[in-house]
Amino acid sequence: MGNDLAAFAKENGVKYFMISYTDLFSGQRAKLVPAQAIADMQKDGAGFAGFATWLDLTPAHPDMLAVPDPESVIQLPWKKDVAWVAANCIMDDKEVDQAPRNTLKRLIAEAARDGMHVKTGIEAEFFLISPDGTAISDQYDTASKPCYDQQAVMRRYDVIAEICDHMLALGWGPYQNDHEDANGQFEMNWSFDHALATADKHSFFKFMVKSIAEKHGLRATFMPKPFQGLTGNGCHAHISVWDETGKTNVFADNAMELGLSAKGKNFLGGIMKHASALAAITNPTVNSYKRINAPRTISGATWAPNTVTWTGNNRTHMVRVPGPGRFELRLPDGAANPYLLQAVIIAAGLDGIRSKADPGKRHDIDMYQFGHTVTDAPKLPLNLLDALREFDNDKSLKAALGEEFSSAYLKLKQQEWNSYASHFTQWERDHTLDI
Repeated sequence: MGNDLAAFAKENGVKYFMISYTDLFSGQRAKLVPAQAIADMQKDGAGFAGFATWLDLTPAHPDMLAVPDPESVIQLPWKKDVAWVAANCIMDDKEVDQAPRNTLKRLIAEAARDGMHVKTGIEAEFFLISPDGTAISDQYDTASKPCYDQQAVMRRYDVIAEICDHMLALGWGPYQNDHEDANGQFEMNWSFDHALATADKHSFFKFMVKSIAEKHGLRATFMPKPFQGLTGNGCHAHISVWDETGKTNVFADNAMELGLSAKGKNFLGGIMKHASALAAITNPTVNSYKRINAPRTISGATWAPNTVTWTGNNRTHMVRVPGPGRFELRLPDGAANPYLLQAVIIAAGLDGIRSKADPGKRHDIDMYQFGHTVTDAPKLPLNLLDALREFDNDKSLKAALGEEFSSAYLKLKQQEWNSYASHFTQWERDHTLDI
C-alpha cells in the first residue's frame, strides 16, 4: 500500500475518505473528507472535539486531530467512491495516550523491542435482527440446537455472501461462515494477521456488517447478550508470537505439552495471571456479564467461561490450546474494543513472559458439567463493577497499558456503571412493590 492518499483516490476513483477513530467505548467516529482535501488532512489530521466522544477530555481541550494511517486504507467494496482509513489521535503535537489505537501501537512497539511480533485472529459473532432490535430477523430460525443450520444460513445467504465477497475482494482470506449456536446468530472467519492489522480489520468488519445488514433492511448487533436464553456473542482471539522475521512461530514447540513452547506458556501465564482484571476490557459492558455468567441456554451450553482455567482442545474453558503454536482466549465478547482487545492481550502476555508466569494446572474436564469440582481457580467477575475493581487493583497491568489510558478508562466506565446502577428497572417493581 502506498502512503499517498491523494494518489490512492485518483487511482481508485475515490471521492470521499472516512477518517475514522475508535473511542474508549468502541464508538466509531469519523469525518467524511472529499478527496480534494485529503492531502492536507493526511498531513495535519481532521479536527474533532474529543469531549464530544467517549474520551476523558473536556470542552476546554484544544482540537484533537485524527491523522489517517495510509497503511490502513480500505475502499468500501459496497460503495466504491468512499474509502475508510483508521486514524491516530494527536493533540498539541503529541499522541493522545488514552486513544485505543495509540495504546495498541505503543504495546506493539514494546513487544517488537523484545523481538516479539504478536499475530492474532478473531472470531466475531453477531446477530441479524429486526430493525427495531426486538427480535431475530428470521421467523423460521427456531431450532433448539441451531448451530451450523444449513437452511437458516441459506435464508440469510444474500447478507452473508455479500460480506464474504467483500472480504475476498479485500484479500482478507475469509475461509468459513456459519450459523452459530443461537437463533439468528452468525460467525465469519478470516485469516490471522499482525495485531494492528487484525484490529483495523475487526473495526472495519463491524462497520461493514452493520452497513450490509442495513442495506438488506436488517440490523446487525455484536451486543454480548442481546436475547435472554440464547447464546451470546463471543469474540474469541487466537494468539501466537513470531520472531523478528515474522516467519518463525516462537510459541510452537512439538517437544512440549500440546506443542506450546516455554515462551508460549509464559505468555499464557500472563493471561491467566491478569484474567480477572483484563475482563474489564475484554468484557467491557454491563451486558457482558449476562454472557459469561449466564445460566444454561436453550441449546444446552453458553459456550462462555466463568472460571480462570485452561485446557487442550476443549471449548468449556477460558483458554484452550487447539493445536501447536497458538492458544484461543474465549473470554472476549462482541462489545470488546478492537484495539484495546489486542492491547490488553499483549500487555498481559508480555508481563507473563518477563515474569516467567506459570499458567497453573491444566484442566481437561467438562467445565459446564464438573466446573464445581475446580476449587483452585478464581471465578471471573460477576459484573462490570467487580471487573473494574479488579482492573484498578492490578497495578502492573494498568502501568503496561499506560496510566493516562487506565485512568481515563476507569473514570468513564465507573460513570457508566453508576448510570446503570441508578436506572430504575421493571425487575425492581416486580420483586419489591409488595414488600
